[in-house]
Amino acid sequence: MTRKIAKLLKTPFFCTAMAIFFGSMVACGILLLTGYSASESLAVMFNAVFSRPKFILNVILKSTPVILTGLSVAFAFKSGLFNIGAEGQYIVSTIASTITGILFDFHPIIQIPLVILSGMLAGGVLGGLVGILKSKFGIHEVLTSIMFNWIALYLCNFVVNIERFHKQDSDGTYSINPSGFTLLLNDWKFSEEGRNFLKDNPILSDIILKTDFNLNFLIAVLIAFIVWVIIYKTKKGYEFRVSGLNPDAAQKAGINVQKNTIYTLFISGLLSGVAGAFSITGTSIHNIQTLSMFENYGFNGLSVALIAGSSPLGCIISGLVFSALIYAGQSLQFKIGAPSEIVNIMIGIIVFFVALVRIVPTLVNRFLEREESLDVK
Repeated sequence: MTRKIAKLLKTPFFCTAMAIFFGSMVACGILLLTGYSASESLAVMFNAVFSRPKFILNVILKSTPVILTGLSVAFAFKSGLFNIGAEGQYIVSTIASTITGILFDFHPIIQIPLVILSGMLAGGVLGGLVGILKSKFGIHEVLTSIMFNWIALYLCNFVVNIERFHKQDSDGTYSINPSGFTLLLNDWKFSEEGRNFLKDNPILSDIILKTDFNLNFLIAVLIAFIVWVIIYKTKKGYEFRVSGLNPDAAQKAGINVQKNTIYTLFISGLLSGVAGAFSITGTSIHNIQTLSMFENYGFNGLSVALIAGSSPLGCIISGLVFSALIYAGQSLQFKIGAPSEIVNIMIGIIVFFVALVRIVPTLVNRFLEREESLDVK
């Protein structure tokens, strides 16, 4: 029985659940110290996520980009690399997808893959450049990633202001052509037939009419499973992990660490690229805007990867939790006047506890060793 409990305590899921629980408790303590009711705040956040079908779906939809950027960061982590450039890769992906979606207007069967692939390739190329600079010139990926993040931001603003793409009297570009939208039932729900049907189905109406209803989340889940298979079930994934754990030993074993560095950051960029492409094809208003600051999808992906313990499948759960916290935090200020920044504090504390609870397996092992030694005596 003791060993079963010990095995449970050592699982990544239990460690992450503990981190979320303790992070929430500390955040409640902060709310109490600042004069707000913790129970009321938690009730507001709970209702903001679960009280209506559209709220639940919005949380799911908004989790898609952070799950994908979380996968991007986690994939690099598994190979011993720190892809802090997911933000820049996300941005260049949105640029490429928007340009492609505006310039071309093919049948959706061609247009949608074209727009998504262009975004993926843009993110992958930027990630690959970081890999080349590291493997060929020894420049640390954190330094180049940060620089590319800023280049991507200003490139976005440059493209927005190009006459061919800039929409007059706005801060953004034209929307991509509707043939590139990945929204489901988009035309039907605004038709007379659709409105009549939805009028008699309030739950479906809440979901379909009042959200950007699409399948991008399910595709993100599928991608997470594919990444898991690549990392743990393929020869190349093994090479990636070995290259990250011990580059010298990998090199002596005949593994080309330099090439794997480039491949890893290219694939990592592709994943952030999917996030950016989906944000253009599956989210209104289907364009890019002038940026005065980062949108934080890439940086939030870093938190998602850390909360998930760099597990590809864990990124699905942590992405949903992260999205729910961000979405619910918007209601705090509106409902009870509490600062929505308390959610950012909560996320930071959760990440801190994620690092802290990693000592739990070590403590459990020591306890078991001590128990065994006592049994022997």
